[in-house]
Amino acid sequence: MTRVAALQMTSGPDVAANLAMAGQLLRQAADAGAALALLPENFAFMGLKDADKLAVGEEPGSGPIQDALARWASCLNLWIVAGTMPLKRPDLAKVAAASLVFDAEGRQRARYDKIHLFDVDLPERNEVYRESANMAPGGEPVVVETPMGRLGLSVCYDMRFPELYRELVARGAQVLLMPAAFTVPTGEAHWEVLLRARAVENQCYVVAAAQWGRHANGRETYGDSLVVDFWGRVLARRPTGVGIVTAEIDLAALGRVRESFPALRHRVL
Repeated sequence: MTRVAALQMTSGPDVAANLAMAGQLLRQAADAGAALALLPENFAFMGLKDADKLAVGEEPGSGPIQDALARWASCLNLWIVAGTMPLKRPDLAKVAAASLVFDAEGRQRARYDKIHLFDVDLPERNEVYRESANMAPGGEPVVVETPMGRLGLSVCYDMRFPELYRELVARGAQVLLMPAAFTVPTGEAHWEVLLRARAVENQCYVVAAAQWGRHANGRETYGDSLVVDFWGRVLARRPTGVGIVTAEIDLAALGRVRESFPALRHRVL
């Protein structure tokens, strides 16, 4: 069995302050025995305006955020999946919401760009979101092989699109990672039910790291970071506050359930 950690943050517009908090939480995760730590969406930056992310976007492979991630992974002997951070798209005047995977030696092993962008008006709320105004969507599902199993990468709004997770499972995913910055109304209505549904229907563990609380831009995020097993059971959660939540991943038990209850092999469509 392997211990994994989901980190819950309240990020703001100060990159240095966010990185300092992320570093503290990653050390807590390592001290708790975690081999893998998942940071939330926008862990390094949540600007006062959505367009502010363009100014802090880094070139792929270079920049203070990426350097910090590589250093933490190596120093803490920890695999880190870095929620999302803005990476420049040279072909567009936009950034990608990139989720980067670093191994325990500090090497970047994978990158996933958020595919589904949050362009919605919340029902009965005066909240409008247009991620596509400043962000470019990704186009490729990503599964990465690690000592903790095969990780299927996704971000926040992705979790509403089950066809993505079917593709991740078809590519071998055993653990689905979902860093997020869910709004409070959508979190109250859908957060836990979506996470547990993705776990059950795909017979996968789900690790979800969330933003929580009131941010400097006035936005409020839901929190409730969770680890869910392949049977839909919530193994651990942190409803509120900045901190970590950890749980054990048992790939042998996952394999036994997939063999004895072979729903994935019974798919027709």
